[in-house]
Amino acid sequence: MQTKPSIIPADTSLPSLANMKADETMFGHFLDWAGKVAINLVVAALTLLVTFWIAGWAAKFMRRTLMRVHRNNPDPTLESFSASLARYAIIAVGLVAVLQTLGVQATSIIAVLGAASLAIGLALQGALSNVAAGVMILLFRPYKVGDVIETSTRNGTVKSLDLLFTEIATPDNVKVMIPNSKVFGDVILNYSTHRTRRADVLFKVPLKTDLVAVLKRLRERAENDPRIRKDPAVMIEVTDLSEAYAQAAIRAWTSSADYGPVKTDLMLIAHLLAEDPARADLPPPRPSKAVDPSPVMPGEGEHHHLLSLIKPRRGRKSGPGKTQSRPKAE
Repeated sequence: MQTKPSIIPADTSLPSLANMKADETMFGHFLDWAGKVAINLVVAALTLLVTFWIAGWAAKFMRRTLMRVHRNNPDPTLESFSASLARYAIIAVGLVAVLQTLGVQATSIIAVLGAASLAIGLALQGALSNVAAGVMILLFRPYKVGDVIETSTRNGTVKSLDLLFTEIATPDNVKVMIPNSKVFGDVILNYSTHRTRRADVLFKVPLKTDLVAVLKRLRERAENDPRIRKDPAVMIEVTDLSEAYAQAAIRAWTSSADYGPVKTDLMLIAHLLAEDPARADLPPPRPSKAVDPSPVMPGEGEHHHLLSLIKPRRGRKSGPGKTQSRPKAE
């Protein structure tokens, strides 16, 4: 009988059964490893998502808790700083858990961090100094959220105090992020600590103009302005005298909220009266912006540091073994 030609060449050697079993075993191990890696990646991704969710929830929880504790005297500075601290702490713990899920042991991480502590310290010295400066700002309170401050580089209203940065809004509504170390290590001017400020206005009066009449009209206008304090009284003085003009100054105390409008109004009135002391069409004073118009002596201010939050007890409840104080006779 005639045999059919074979497709496989005669000199081709077929793989042995042992080699096929070894390949199947290696492929099975690869599938197991790929499955474990896929599961670990999914678990790590879920852990990361849960970590960020818990971090956001913890930040909100800290804000709500501090708002309830300081219900009568809310402290946005402490709220924002504590919220950011809780958020970053939970994120750090979550990242360690993610690394453990991916097979990196915590002991290995600690060993690597310990070995590279010097390099990490040099690399993160700016961030660590910002954290330390943020803690010092929170303790001593040179400013708080809502205050108008000025540093060597920027001035504006404080919007938030974070773990690393202080956010301020400039008068033209520009967001500025300043590292805490630069703010705390520099001179800080806080225009909101005291409720009153003194507006100093310098102006020049030509010698041909009646200087006494100008000063008298200016004093009358300042004393009739409801935004200007009666105590301390308005002070007007001549500061310089030349061949062409006499330079005078008016110093008036007002609330911090009315400082800008009062100063600009006094500058305008002084300019108009310097041209014509008998002028009658002077613009009226603008309404006050002060929330609390109660008189406060200059230099008085509130304590804003964190230790002032601990208030002494006014009295103790009388127990079984304690005598109660007698009521005062009417």
